[in-house]
Amino acid sequence: MSVGNGLVVNGNVSGDSGEEDGKIFSLVIDLMDPVSREGALLELSKKREQYDDLALVLWHSFGIMPALLQEIVSVYPLLSPPTLTAHVSNRVCNALALLQCVASHSETRQLFLNAHIPLFLYPFLNTTSKTRPFEYLRLTSLGVIGALVKQNDNNTVIHFLLSTEIIPLCLRIMETGSELSKTVAIFIVQKILLDETGLTYICHTYERFYAVGTVLSNMVNQLVETQAVRLLKHVVRCYLRLSDNLRAREALRACLPEPLRDQTFSVLLKGDMVTKRCLTTLLNNLNEQ
Repeated sequence: MSVGNGLVVNGNVSGDSGEEDGKIFSLVIDLMDPVSREGALLELSKKREQYDDLALVLWHSFGIMPALLQEIVSVYPLLSPPTLTAHVSNRVCNALALLQCVASHSETRQLFLNAHIPLFLYPFLNTTSKTRPFEYLRLTSLGVIGALVKQNDNNTVIHFLLSTEIIPLCLRIMETGSELSKTVAIFIVQKILLDETGLTYICHTYERFYAVGTVLSNMVNQLVETQAVRLLKHVVRCYLRLSDNLRAREALRACLPEPLRDQTFSVLLKGDMVTKRCLTTLLNNLNEQ
């Protein structure tokens, strides 16, 4: 495969797709040059949905992953004290979008984990500033982790995440983040719970169960005010999954928030039969002796 005036792909000179390939390869090469990198990050982040093999090109091109990590690490000094500007936030979020592309691809996901690249994002998840540049940075970082757990064959992903601080980081965002960040953070926790290893891990000690249960309970109380139905769906599913563990079920009998037991959310869930059914199943589980 060569990049030049004529692009050869698998031995054949291609037409329009070859021209598109050429543009992609040219932009990837531009990532290596600090001068052209910002523009290339923006263009590639726009094109990532249209080019299926971008993850493979990014991962296997010499020096590209270190260049993306350099973009991320260079922002660390701006996190504390919080001095991140919108311009810098947008630039690093474009780099994170390319990492999400690598995290999503079946052929690069395991390599991404083996290199422990998610850990580079944790300083962003650990920030608490409410300004838009920080909120955007947290949300985009959560998106990378969300892309990892979204896959069905994610047992190795869950094992990796459980060896890190992802649950405490997500729990804090579930309490204090914007509605969108809360939604992605609870989606990650829900995916961890759905895995047998994740459920066992969270229910293994009282401290872990209490930490998750407390945040979910606080979210229910907030939802009485905000009526955010998308968040409520995830909260109900998390509780339902916790009730699959016998020790957790015993604890939930005593600590399930009252708004989930009475009809507080009946109007909100009126058209959502799936979540209504989940809530009914949860209550039935807790009523079983």
